[in-house]
Amino acid sequence: MRPRIAVESPPFSRARVNPAISGKDLVCFQRTLLRWYDQHFRDLPWRATRDPYRIWLSEIMLQQTRVAAVLDHYRIFLERFPNVHALAAASEEAVLAAWSGLGYYRRARMLHRCAQQIAEQHGGGFPQNAETLLALPGIGRYTAAAIASIAFAEPVAVVDGNVERVLQRLTAIDLAAPQTWQYAQVLLASSRPGDFNQAMMELGATVCVPREPRCTVCPVRRWCMTRGEGLRTGPPSLRIKKEMWCVMELRGGDGNGSGSGGVRLVQRPRKAALMPGMWELPQSSECPRLLPAAARWRTFRHSITVTDYTVHVLRDARLRDTPLPCTSRAAKGKWIAIDRIPQIPITGLTRKILKAGGII
Repeated sequence: MRPRIAVESPPFSRARVNPAISGKDLVCFQRTLLRWYDQHFRDLPWRATRDPYRIWLSEIMLQQTRVAAVLDHYRIFLERFPNVHALAAASEEAVLAAWSGLGYYRRARMLHRCAQQIAEQHGGGFPQNAETLLALPGIGRYTAAAIASIAFAEPVAVVDGNVERVLQRLTAIDLAAPQTWQYAQVLLASSRPGDFNQAMMELGATVCVPREPRCTVCPVRRWCMTRGEGLRTGPPSLRIKKEMWCVMELRGGDGNGSGSGGVRLVQRPRKAALMPGMWELPQSSECPRLLPAAARWRTFRHSITVTDYTVHVLRDARLRDTPLPCTSRAAKGKWIAIDRIPQIPITGLTRKILKAGGII
């Protein structure tokens, strides 16, 4: 059984989410959802703690990132930076290196800045309410509410994409953002705000999913106004499809890139709009001319924001005489020792390719 943190409940607002959830029935709704959560919550490492540092780190990592992709990064990051003081004292390059593979690297930079501000202005202790947390770099309304409710039991609701979807279906209303936050606050079980917030998110992540919601096993289906029928409010998002060619050049070592060998990498400009300062394999948007057939190694699928890339990786010593048609070859790059790669910030695509090749 999870530890429970009890706080005094404030007077219940008379605002209603829908006619089926009000008054005494609201208490039944809260108890039903919490009972389901106690029995079915996923055993994730950040749910076994009330440490605001670990909760904050998990929330930042989980933004626009799948849980499965976060688990190993979360563990490794905590091994390198076990507390806010260690993170604040680290270099930005070390933080980005530990973050490599998670993408959206602005999150890592803001995480670092936030840790420094907490260490310098708050003595390493996190503010204990959402309003004060909002003043910190990289912490928005959702993250502030998540930390405050889970770590400090402040009765403040959270709204992420999962919670928004649950509320849309519960109410059968195309809610505006202010309404969503208002209704989430109305539903909140103030005696266990952190657990209730996580229960709402867990419901949206595992049961009330975007496609084919599992309504037959939903613990709160009796209060739902739509029973899984989604509200279509706009056209589907359009994905951009592009092709890319990358070159993986190795030298030295045992011929497989291990040992004392090296790989040629190019550093993105410090002022680049996307992933500034990160290291990556030389790449081009055009296929090199006179390409030796043996140079083609593997093809990968990779997505960055709204763009889906088909990435053709070239790997052959003869490519040294085959110029790439765009900037990657012009920017000669630098030979990086294989054993140094974990200490530098590399892009997620580069990490994916080097792992597939057994380089790292």
